[in-house]
Amino acid sequence: MAKQTLSYDEIVKDLKAKHYYPVYYLMGEEPYYIDKISDYIAENILTDTEKEFNLSVVYGADADISTIINTAKRYPMMSEYQVVIVKEAQNVRNMEELAFYLQKPLFSTILVLCHKHGVLDRRKKLAAEVEKNGVLFESSKIKDAQLPAFITSYMKRKGVDLEPKATTMIADFVGTDLSRLTGELEKLIITLPKGSTRVTPEQIEKNIGISKDYNNFELRSALVEKDILKANKIIKYFEENPKTNPIQMTLSLLFNFFSNLMLAYYAPEKSEQGIATMLGLRSAWQSKDYMIAMRKYSAFKTMEVISAIRCADAKSKGVNNASSNDGDILRELIFQILH
Repeated sequence: MAKQTLSYDEIVKDLKAKHYYPVYYLMGEEPYYIDKISDYIAENILTDTEKEFNLSVVYGADADISTIINTAKRYPMMSEYQVVIVKEAQNVRNMEELAFYLQKPLFSTILVLCHKHGVLDRRKKLAAEVEKNGVLFESSKIKDAQLPAFITSYMKRKGVDLEPKATTMIADFVGTDLSRLTGELEKLIITLPKGSTRVTPEQIEKNIGISKDYNNFELRSALVEKDILKANKIIKYFEENPKTNPIQMTLSLLFNFFSNLMLAYYAPEKSEQGIATMLGLRSAWQSKDYMIAMRKYSAFKTMEVISAIRCADAKSKGVNNASSNDGDILRELIFQILH
């Protein structure tokens, strides 16, 4: 019997060990891991010759459930396995009927269903049958606080190290879209000078287009330190370069920081480790900015800042805003935060 839940790493470990399940139901809001698992299965289980007769890829909008089941019931030709991949499985109608096939699945078929931007109802029979005979995997969106650890881990597997500021710069700039993020990381690896294995802020500025001095990381640092001159210089740069510094990205990052700062006040232990634990940060050093900010901003002021960011967000979308542009909105917000 299959395990009830398997992590991405556990699934890949099993696949590499040639321990296969008759069904993989891959679902969730984060497409990255769904694509990684399905691509690995498509590329590695069958040889190139076997793929000609034993690899079937269908799309949910074009295939009905009976076609999928009939395909899964076929026996492989001149191969131990056949692989059937259903992309955009969320568009398959009457998917619940698959439960009847899964009561007695063919173990020579590896059926992979890719259900993106949603999840299967775990209360229904299909989910129970998947968990009984295969893998039901949920790919959840990564949280902002987890990004530095993801970046560090990804690059470490590639034999590359990043300076802490470089890690934060790229996390703040790209955000939680893992497909885009890994694309940018691969770009950095390719552009590293020969013999170099360490990414610096200067390399990110050169190859990704993020200014090492004028970015959201530096803005947050200026606000934490209440450095009015530095904050206003950055805002001016943002206003002059709106395409690389969209206001929505800045507002989102500021909202996340001050929301976490509010939570930090409720940490039972106000140490770096205590705050890191409260906020779910991977390492204590990530809580240093919150420690500094707690000395600069009271809990009441933090609540006011969060309210001001929400107001700025509404204005940036045209709510109660007749004439202010993004630069005006951001400048007003920064003034409210610092004073």
